[in-house]
This record gives sequence, structure tokens and C-alpha cells, in this order.
Amino acid sequence: MRQYFLILIMLFTMDSAAQHRMYSYLALGDSYTIGESVPVYDNFPYQLVQKMRSKSIFFYAPEIVAKTGWTTNELLNGIEKTKLLPQYDLVTLLIGVNNQYRGRSVEEYAKEFEELLKLAIAFAGNKPERVVVVSIPDWGATPFAKDRDREKISLEIDAFNAVNKRISVAYHTKYAAITAGSRNALMDTSLVAPDGLHPSGFEYLKWVKEIEKEIKF
Repeated sequence: MRQYFLILIMLFTMDSAAQHRMYSYLALGDSYTIGESVPVYDNFPYQLVQKMRSKSIFFYAPEIVAKTGWTTNELLNGIEKTKLLPQYDLVTLLIGVNNQYRGRSVEEYAKEFEELLKLAIAFAGNKPERVVVVSIPDWGATPFAKDRDREKISLEIDAFNAVNKRISVAYHTKYAAITAGSRNALMDTSLVAPDGLHPSGFEYLKWVKEIEKEIKF
């Protein structure tokens, strides 16, 4: 009898799992996407998946195309060299801080960001509402920038974000504005990873709360 009930429980569990729609997620970006200097489970794509699962919206593990230091053109090259699925249920795009850091022009950024956004929309099955652009955080508020011109960095980050938001609106994608919150790192070091530059897992969780507001399934 005990064995019979165990079989029934197993069948019920398998049936329940089969009823869940599983979603796919592609995260495109740079060090902020891979979660430089934090455990992989603390980066925002993995925390986002966990958050969605807690709401009974079940995602596979995120597929990430990102690398520390990447600019827009390097992300374009990285996508071209990566074998990806034809389509994903959700795509996030966060890119541009290294364009600003390296002194690249806003005009160049606009052109390449638009190319990336078109690719992101294509990967989302041509459903722009399934693409979330994440604004660039302000690294000028971190301990790493203590000897830099913080005001100049912030103004430049704002200029790059004005571009990615304008293009996002034009293509009807979603937009998660996390920049203002990232500036709290100036007063709260718990928002910064051990390297003094990148976000902590706690800060990434704040991003997740903004991103999830834009996701409708």
C-alpha cells in the first residue's frame, strides 16, 4: 500500500510540473549582467529568474551573453559569435557604461545601441514588450571613483541613458530605470561589491524589483 501511495505522489508531482509553462530568458550586456565580483546567484539575471519563480512564473536558467569591459560593438560581436536559440520569451539589454568609460561618443553609442535593440527584439520573437532595457548605473557613486570627477561621470551617464531611453521608447520596449537608485552607493557601501566598483547582490535585487514591474506574462 505504501508503495502504491508513493507512485501516486510521484505521478501527481510529475503532472503538476508538466502543467507549468517554462519560459526562456536571454540577458545581454557587460559586467553588470554577469555580476562581476559577486557569486553568480547574486547577479540580476539569476535573481530575476528566482523572483519570477516565486510568483509561479517558471523560467529556465538565464542564458547570458556578456563580458566585463564590453562596449556596444563588442557585445554585437559577442552575439554574432554565440550560438543562440532562435527565440526567447524575455530579453534584457544593459550596455553602455564602457562606452562612457572609454570616452566613446554618444553618437556612436546611439547607432550601435539601436542595432542591439533591434537584435533583442528579434530574439524576443519580434515582441518589443518582451524586451526590457535597463538603464546604465552610475559608477561615479562608487568608492572606485573617489579620485575621479563624479559630477562629470554622472552627466555623461545621464547623456548615454537619455539615448537608450529615447531609442527604447521609439521601439516600444520596456525600460527599467535603475540609475537614480545606484547613486545611493555614495552613502551606502552595502550596495557595492567587494571590488568597490560593481553592484552588490543587494543592489542587484533592487534592480530586479524594477525589472519585474515591466514583465507581463
